[in-house]
Amino acid sequence: MDDVIFRGVLTLDADRPCLVGDRGQRYLEDERIWNGYLTHFGGRRVLARRLVQTDYETARPVIILWPDEPWPQKEFVALYLNERLVKYPASFLGHLAVNVNGEIFNFSHLMNENEILSHEEYFYRPALGEFAPHPQTGRYNIDNPAKPYYDKFGRRFMRSIHVLLLTGLDTQNLALFFHAEMEKIRKSKLNVTNNEKYPAFNVLTRNCATIIRDGFKNAGFRNIHGIFPRDLFVNIAFYFSDRPATGATVFRLGQLFVPEAGQSALPPLLNPVNVLKNNKLKKYF
Repeated sequence: MDDVIFRGVLTLDADRPCLVGDRGQRYLEDERIWNGYLTHFGGRRVLARRLVQTDYETARPVIILWPDEPWPQKEFVALYLNERLVKYPASFLGHLAVNVNGEIFNFSHLMNENEILSHEEYFYRPALGEFAPHPQTGRYNIDNPAKPYYDKFGRRFMRSIHVLLLTGLDTQNLALFFHAEMEKIRKSKLNVTNNEKYPAFNVLTRNCATIIRDGFKNAGFRNIHGIFPRDLFVNIAFYFSDRPATGATVFRLGQLFVPEAGQSALPPLLNPVNVLKNNKLKKYF
């Protein structure tokens, strides 16, 4: 990974995009900048850097770019309820990830999606190289191991995301738990001949939501319950909504539409109790 971060205004000059710095410096003008960035961030102040992954068309490092805007600096936990991807039946229940002090833990049934990501990589990876959908099918495709298409670019471009931001929690213990869980998953890869699927994944007992739930239970919040992403999100939001020792805020990050992704849809609530809790949450948020 390139540690150099570029800062400037995303500018399209003579059909060549680049970042223009405060003193007129021009950055990345010889690199490929994804069209999705131009659509949504053109004329805005942004940050950019090179990734270790390769752009299949240029054989150069992929350039990631994201808005130059503040993000929480104090200790916090954020739950990200990702709406469902309508083109994938397995996404019917949506997806849940957790951010602890800037480390985003993403647990998945696919080995390559079990990752610890920075804010910019989770939300703003471009649909280039291995992050892109397959150019013919528009979907996940690993038929060519030399050029896999994982269809896992920035979540802001793939879905709308509902955020529960929590403060006042023991973030150290939560981070230790999620790091340990990720290490278990990574070690399981050594015993798998087909690395596409995580072998211990189970839709009822070990999925993206239950691992996060168990982290909260391990931290002492025994009354938090839920099996599926939206149910757990609502349950945790309701649990912390009337606890003055913690701050709880819910908000929505709308999808940034690009041709590589269709419009996402809100997953269902399956537990009737959480339907009632979701209705009551309106008086808090």
